[in-house]
Amino acid sequence: MTDNVYEGLFIFDSNKYARDHDALPKAVEEVISNAGGEVLVSRLWEERRLAYAIKNQRKGAYWLMYFRLGSQHLTGLNRSCELNESVLRHLVLKIHPRLVEPILAHASGAGAVENEAETADEPVAAAAE
Repeated sequence: MTDNVYEGLFIFDSNKYARDHDALPKAVEEVISNAGGEVLVSRLWEERRLAYAIKNQRKGAYWLMYFRLGSQHLTGLNRSCELNESVLRHLVLKIHPRLVEPILAHASGAGAVENEAETADEPVAAAAE
């Protein structure tokens, strides 16, 4: 079987995330790598207040991850996330093969660097006193 590229959005318990920024994402990355997958991009999207309480939590850290994994291992990943008390919610979507390269380029920040270079030549307006 061929490996597919997936986008995963994980909402971590913000209290546990604040105590150790690296532990929660590393735990999910280990599950993916132990299943024979490869993490392509892994980064914090944002921390924000939840629309409603999930497991008595009002804030969450949204972690965005792109990874390559065989479809037969996806059920195991979902089950591991459900059993992990620090993962409040998660959503994994398969990315269409034509969209993989542009999405990964954008997610890794290649597009952001180009935009910053274009605006670097523009003068910055001085703040009014």
